[in-house]
Amino acid sequence: MTMKMHKCPECGIYTLEDKCPKCSGDLKVIYPPKFSIEDKYGKYRRILKKELRDKNESS
Repeated sequence: MTMKMHKCPECGIYTLEDKCPKCSGDLKVIYPPKFSIEDKYGKYRRILKKELRDKNESS
């Protein structure tokens, strides 16, 4: 079992636990997503970016 470092967005505490030991809040994994040259969602991200750009230009 691999353990990943987590950070509490509320109080900024780093821990290996599932809940923050200080405030019992939810934790976020601090590592970025794994890079893949085969971008599965790139098509959808480009479509969304184009729609947002077109919306801002027409406003």
